[in-house]
Amino acid sequence: MLRHIVFFTARDPKDCDTIFDGLSLLTQSTHANHLEVGRNLKSDPIDGVVPDFVVYGEFEDEAQLAAFKADPLYQKSIDRVRPLRDMRMAADFLTG
Repeated sequence: MLRHIVFFTARDPKDCDTIFDGLSLLTQSTHANHLEVGRNLKSDPIDGVVPDFVVYGEFEDEAQLAAFKADPLYQKSIDRVRPLRDMRMAADFLTG
């Protein structure tokens, strides 16, 4: 199993709802075993760059993740979110 985690920050806090809606498009893809989008609760007391959003997905393998990224919904999400986001940090790791 491959887990895909992406963190985002909004360039301007007024765009948070638009970013969340754009990221939420990803949950309509049929290429993930599980995918969710959440707003960071920002409850960690350690100072530093704190993401506004988290995208978490589970995929069988890299081929399924590639199919997810090839889905037109993925590009539609990018088109909405990229102009409004600041930081984007992604990590993929294998489990099991």
